[in-house]
Amino acid sequence: MLNGRSVLVTGGTGSFGQKFVETVLQRYEPRRLIILSRDELKQYEMQQVKSPAENPCLRYFLGDVRDKDRLYRAFYGVDLVVHAAALKQVPAAEYNPFEVVRTNIIGTQNVIDAAIDNGVQKVIALSTDKAVNPVNLYGATKLCLERLVVAANSYAGGRTKFSVVRYGNVVGSRGSVVPVFLKQKKAHVLTVTDERMTRFWITLEQGVSFVLGCLENMHGGEVFVPKIPSMRIIDLARTVCPHCRIQFIGVRPGEKLHELLISKDEARNVVDHGDYFVVQPSFPFWKSKVEQQGRPIPEEWEYASDTNEQWLEKGRMQELINQLTTD
Repeated sequence: MLNGRSVLVTGGTGSFGQKFVETVLQRYEPRRLIILSRDELKQYEMQQVKSPAENPCLRYFLGDVRDKDRLYRAFYGVDLVVHAAALKQVPAAEYNPFEVVRTNIIGTQNVIDAAIDNGVQKVIALSTDKAVNPVNLYGATKLCLERLVVAANSYAGGRTKFSVVRYGNVVGSRGSVVPVFLKQKKAHVLTVTDERMTRFWITLEQGVSFVLGCLENMHGGEVFVPKIPSMRIIDLARTVCPHCRIQFIGVRPGEKLHELLISKDEARNVVDHGDYFVVQPSFPFWKSKVEQQGRPIPEEWEYASDTNEQWLEKGRMQELINQLTTD
């Protein structure tokens, strides 16, 4: 699907963006692969690894999703957009709320407007389990992102299709708990918020592959949710350092003990597609244009990290940790 096409990723120098670019270069032959981000240092560093000289399709484009005019220039002639740009650190979001609103909400609307007006064919945006029944500002802004992106199909006139991918914590991404534990391991004391805490986990490779699959199969309006395993944070800590002392510090502001990928209130609109779920929109454009497929799930069902049927085994945890320490 990406061969011969012009593809743009916002937040292209972030953890997801870098893995996305790497994967696309391995699997496809795009006409252009545009890396949009606002950090010139990260772009410079990324160019040392993936240079336009060796990969002629690459374009490094400085810009911020807050700047609509810049997006209009960046999106000119683009076929497909993956919107990964976001401010996502929960404590920073609580202290700087409107900065997160400007990037995650207003920036998303700018992406939508620029995509429609430039005739982009497909846009897929990244969301998070924290958007489901959010208790922090970051999650609330991602909930707004989902609503904006799904609703964009109503006024795109079928010219541009918009969908969302929603998944859990990414193993080893910047700011995640695994690098924190690896750093704390040197002092032989790991800090854990609560012994009961669970999280959904997905690797960068799995996340990128899932997004690429959804980009190909999307009709517009779906929220795609992969079936991924859960992990107990205390089990992860003990795997990182079995002999370290565990210090419990309590649940931090804006945190949950367990996360949701699908809430009970969404269940009536969810269908099971085997390896993933689709949260179908209730807008008329979906029912009138797209044949509903998949198996409906029971009402009042929820997809929660503590009641998940899949759990990350200790051996797999160790494999992931070993991979992170050798990369």
